[in-house]
Amino acid sequence: MGKQGSPRSPHPEPQIDDNLLSGTKDYDPSNVGRRMSGGDNHLNSKMLFLHGLKNDHFHIVRSDSVKYGTCKGSFVGKKHLWLRKDVRSIVIVFALMGFLLLLDSFLVSIFYSMVLQNSTYYVRNPQGFKEDRDAYIMKEKSPVHMYDQLLKVAKDAIAEKEFKPESSTLWEEPYKQVAAWKPCADRKVSASLGRYKKSNGYIIVSANGGLNQQRVAICNAVAVASLLNATLVLPRFLYSNVWNDPSQFEDIYQEQYFIDVLKDELNIVKELPSHLKTLDIEAIGSLITDADLVKEAKPIDYIRIVLPLLLQNQVVHFLGYGNRLGFDLLPPELQRLRCKCNFHALKFVPRIQQVGSLLVRRIRNYDAALSMLDKQLLGNFMQKTPSKVHVAARGPTKYLALHLRFEIDMVAYSLCEFGGGESEKKELQAYREIHFPLLIKRLKNSKAVSPRQLRMLGRCPLAPEEAGLVLAGLGLKHVTYIYLAGSQIYGGSSRMKSFTSLYPNLVTKETLLTPSELAPFQNFSSKLAALDFIACSTADVFAMTDSGSQLSSLVSGFRTYYGDGGAPTLRPNKKRLAAILSENSTIGWNNFEDRVKKMIDEGQRVHVRRFGRSIYRQPRCPQCMCKSR
Repeated sequence: MGKQGSPRSPHPEPQIDDNLLSGTKDYDPSNVGRRMSGGDNHLNSKMLFLHGLKNDHFHIVRSDSVKYGTCKGSFVGKKHLWLRKDVRSIVIVFALMGFLLLLDSFLVSIFYSMVLQNSTYYVRNPQGFKEDRDAYIMKEKSPVHMYDQLLKVAKDAIAEKEFKPESSTLWEEPYKQVAAWKPCADRKVSASLGRYKKSNGYIIVSANGGLNQQRVAICNAVAVASLLNATLVLPRFLYSNVWNDPSQFEDIYQEQYFIDVLKDELNIVKELPSHLKTLDIEAIGSLITDADLVKEAKPIDYIRIVLPLLLQNQVVHFLGYGNRLGFDLLPPELQRLRCKCNFHALKFVPRIQQVGSLLVRRIRNYDAALSMLDKQLLGNFMQKTPSKVHVAARGPTKYLALHLRFEIDMVAYSLCEFGGGESEKKELQAYREIHFPLLIKRLKNSKAVSPRQLRMLGRCPLAPEEAGLVLAGLGLKHVTYIYLAGSQIYGGSSRMKSFTSLYPNLVTKETLLTPSELAPFQNFSSKLAALDFIACSTADVFAMTDSGSQLSSLVSGFRTYYGDGGAPTLRPNKKRLAAILSENSTIGWNNFEDRVKKMIDEGQRVHVRRFGRSIYRQPRCPQCMCKSR
């Protein structure tokens, strides 16, 4: 079989879209091969050693300086006599001080040389790249406030409303017609639309990326196998040093359940038949990479490029498969099959469901009646009946899940500024030079766009402070429990202080689960991402800050499909929000609230899936859902 490192599957540096700087396209680092791991948050040991070396050196220099300063001070009272008799001593003292200064300069130069070498190591070694990213997360800085005046007013407004009855409507879908759409992608199909009796061959898929990218690849592969009348071999996941997760399909999803749900429409096997296993798929020309198919290819592309190889060799291998199937110009039954795969066939393994149910129960802090989302994602691991314990005595009854995309790669690539001054600018520029060399090259040949212009165009990731102000503008109470997905925030807790000053009850999977419960998931980023997927999907409210995120896209789609009109999703319009926040020093709180609520309300309006939009994110269409009258 073809291998990931074969000549046909090179891994070039990311190509930067010209539309990014013009403000016509969102950036997602996952699309340029620079993905960061969501695993453990340990600092790079080399960096710790180097920092320690530098600190120790400065300590020695300072100690010696103090020593000589003390000696010099002891002779002040006898200055003239000392000058007459000990000129030689003066020369020696100054010579030693000069030597120490030279030594200091020499050691510092060695230190920075080692740092530079270590930075090169990160480029060559993705594991170092991951640890470098974690270092930016863990590094403590002074708290940064971008909107001091508005933040102060928000705190006062929240405090004033704390003991008043709940007035916010964000816990409910504002448009009741959403309940008219019901899940039906698993509806029975006529025999003529089912799978063919004879297969044209076998399709192997090696999916790349993280959990959510792999999920999209699986369902695209299901549709392609049906289109080409092929047998699908159970998809495999490529190991990536960036994600650092060896998990395979069977570690994340229930294999037999997947096969059984789709058996009437597609033949799926766990492995190739023995007579095909020995084939060198690359040598016979059946290896298909991204270079062979355009992004979001049409069915005709598969029929023209892939089908002849399949008929000739009886097998094709899609290596590094992902978003290589478009969302339009597909037969309705293929669209339905994609939805059936995503919303019905892919069920997490019991171990993930079990820990996911613990996570959700601890956030809710009480036993709720099961929703369709609970049943689909958690199976039988959630209690089926509400607890008899009085809810008020048990704590909060609702929680909001927040996917806050403020990772170092997103922040650095955006070219925006986030209130951290010159030190922040230098840090982000250094990060770009190491990790995004093509971006630096492109910037030299492009017209500069100022950070302020980028922000007003809606091109900047939302900082924690901005997300907190949006929630405050919506009337969310100070005591609300908020689940933070991912947790890889640039600047760490210091950057989050403005958010937690508004909403202190911030929880993550790491704070809700015990070390022993979390241990089987540590260092498995896809399994950890599955827990975030569950916690966000089953939340009373889900708030995203970046519409280009695959997690946010899939979660919002799940909530649309299974929410039954009771699973609101908040989607801030970053361009409109930037205009509102630009009036930080003058805007009144009532005006701020009105404009934020209007912005969110418009994002919640009910639309049938529009042309070009992901069917996984917007399943509200006749191919996936049925509308009752």
